Amino acid sequence: MSAHTHHAHQETAACDSCRACACAHGAKAGHPSFGGWKKLALAAVLFAAGLLAPGELWVKLPLYLAAYVLCGGEILLTSLRNLRTGEVFDENFLMTAATLGAFLIGEYPEGVAVMLFYQTGEMLQEYAAGKSRRSIVKLMDLRPDFARVLRGVKEEKVNPQDVKVGEITRVRPGERVALDGVITGGEGRIDASALTGESHPVRAEIGREVLAGCISVDGVLEIRTQKTYENSAVAKILELAENAAGKKSSAEKFITRFARVYTPAVVFAAAAVAVLPPLLIADASFKTWFYRALIFLVISCPCALVLSVPLGFFGGIGGAAKNGILIKGSSYLELLSRLHTLAFDKTGTLTRGVFEVTDVFPAPGVSREELLRLAALAERHSNHPIAKAVLKAAGADNAANARVSVREAAGEGVEAETENTRILAGNERLMRRFNVRGAEPGRGTCVYIAENGVFKGRLELGDKLKPGAKAAIKELGGLVKRLVILSGDSVSAVEKTAHELGVTKAYGGLLPSGKVETLEKLIGETPQGSATAFVGDGINDAPVLARADLGIAMGALGSDAAIEAADVVLMTDEPKKIAAAVRLSQKTLRVIKQNIALALVIKAAVLTLGVLGLANMWGAVFADVGVSLLAVANSLRPLYFKEI
Repeated sequence: MSAHTHHAHQETAACDSCRACACAHGAKAGHPSFGGWKKLALAAVLFAAGLLAPGELWVKLPLYLAAYVLCGGEILLTSLRNLRTGEVFDENFLMTAATLGAFLIGEYPEGVAVMLFYQTGEMLQEYAAGKSRRSIVKLMDLRPDFARVLRGVKEEKVNPQDVKVGEITRVRPGERVALDGVITGGEGRIDASALTGESHPVRAEIGREVLAGCISVDGVLEIRTQKTYENSAVAKILELAENAAGKKSSAEKFITRFARVYTPAVVFAAAAVAVLPPLLIADASFKTWFYRALIFLVISCPCALVLSVPLGFFGGIGGAAKNGILIKGSSYLELLSRLHTLAFDKTGTLTRGVFEVTDVFPAPGVSREELLRLAALAERHSNHPIAKAVLKAAGADNAANARVSVREAAGEGVEAETENTRILAGNERLMRRFNVRGAEPGRGTCVYIAENGVFKGRLELGDKLKPGAKAAIKELGGLVKRLVILSGDSVSAVEKTAHELGVTKAYGGLLPSGKVETLEKLIGETPQGSATAFVGDGINDAPVLARADLGIAMGALGSDAAIEAADVVLMTDEPKKIAAAVRLSQKTLRVIKQNIALALVIKAAVLTLGVLGLANMWGAVFADVGVSLLAVANSLRPLYFKEI
C-alpha cells in the first residue's frame, strides 16, 4: 500500500464516522472538492461587491447569484443526487432549503452568507481534522522505500517486499532498516525512536537483532533478514495504524443513530414553524414565520454533534500514537476510560525477564564466597537461565579449572562430583530425595546447595523490577480499582514481586489456560459497564490477551502473537505508558462530553431565540458553523496530550 493509498484510507475512515450528518460525504473525500479556497475567496469577493455595489437590485442580484453558485453549487448538486437516491434528510438538504428559501423571500445577502460561512466552516473543520490524521499518518515515515540486497558480488536496490528470509541487506548511514533481522557485519548506532520512543541511539553490533523502521546513524550494517516484509514489525504497526479509526465506540454509534432520527425530525419541526403559526395565530405573517423556519433549519444542522465525537476519538488515538501507544480503535480508547481491573503478567512485563541472584544465605559456619564457589562448581556446565545467573553471581573464574562430572535431574537440579566431594544444587525436592536437612523455604526462586549431604545454604533468584514499574503501579492504583498479577512463575516468586510493588492480589504457577480461567473469574467480579484489562508481553500471553475486555501488549514489537491479540500496543516496554494511556482516554471522554453538551445547549438556546424572532440568519450561522468549529478545536486537545 502506497503512502497515498494509506492517506486516502484514513480520510475515508474519518468521513465514514460522520456520514450520518451528511456533510456531503459523497463529495467529502475532501472538503476542498467543494471548490477549494480559491473558489471560496472569489465567492467572498463577489458577495462583498454585491453588498457594496450602489444602485438597484438588478445590479446586486447577479453578484449574489454568482457568489452563491460558486460556494454552494456543489451542495445543490449533491442535494439533487440524494433526492434521486432517496437520501433526503441530510445537511445538504438543510443548507439548500434554508438558502433557497432566503432567496424566495428576498433575503439574498443572508442566503449567500449562510452558504459562504458554512463552506468556510467546513474547510476549517477539514483542516483541523487533518491535524489528527497526520499524527497517525506520520507513521508512514516508518515505511522503508527500498532495500539494498547483496546477491553474489552485486548490491541490488529492490522493493522490501521482494527480499526473502535469509538474504543479506546492507544499510548505509542515514538509511532505514528495511526488514527485521540480525546484524552480521559492521557496527555503529541505530535510531529506533520512531518505533520505541527511545530518544537516544543504541549500539548496533554483530549479533544484535534490529527491527524494520530503525535508522542507521553512523555505520554501514549488513543484516541477515529473519522475516519477510509482510511479517515485519513495521508492517504490523502500519496495518494497525491504518485500521485504527475503523472500530467505532459506543458513543460514536449512539451519535450516528441519533443523527438519523434527529435530522428528519427538525425538518418536520421547521415545516411546522412555517405553517402552523399563520394558520393558528391571527395576523401572523407567513413570510415572517417562513423566515424563522429557515433559521430553524440552519441552526439544527447536526454537524457539530456528529463530527466532533469521532474527531475527539481520532484526536485521542493521534495523541496516543505521539506518546508511543498504538490504540487499534476508538472502542478500545473508550474501554481504557472505564477500567476497573488491570491484570499483569510478571516476567517481561513488570520485571526485566532475566534471572539474577538477589540474595545469598549461607548456612551457619559457611562463608558467602564458599557457597557461591560450590554453586558455580555444580552449575558451570548447564545452559539453564538459572545456572547462568548463578555463574554470573559467582564470577567468571570461580572454579573454572576444577574437574567436575555433572548429572542433571529434570525438574530438580544438578548433582556434581569432583575428586572427593558431591555437590547438590537444586530445589527442595532434590534436597528431600538425598535426605538433606536444613533447606528452609525462601522467597522467590531458590537454589539450595549441599556438599556431601550437608546443607550449605541457598541462593534466591528473581527478576529485577523494570525501571519505573513501582511508580507506574502506584499511579495506576489511583486510576483503576483493582490491580492483579497473573504469572506462570512460582507462587513465592510472584508473591515477592507483588509485595515489592504493593499489589495485594497475585496468582502464581499458572499455565496459559490457568491465566484465562483466573481472568474470567476477575471479569465476573467486575461491575457492569466497567472493563477488565490484561497486560502481557509474549506468545504465551496471547490467549489471555484475546480473552480480556481489553488486551494491552507490553514490548510487543518482539511478539507477533501479542500484536495480533492485543487491542492496545505499547511501542516500548515501559509500564508507565499504561497509566498515560488511561489518563489520555479519560481526557478524551471528557472532551467528547463537553462537545455534546456545548452543541446541545447552544443550539437549543439559539433555536428558541429563532422561533421567538430574536435571532436572525447570522445567529443561525454561529449556532451551526461557530459551534462546529468550537467543538472541533476542543476535539484536538487530546492530540497534544503529553505524559507527565
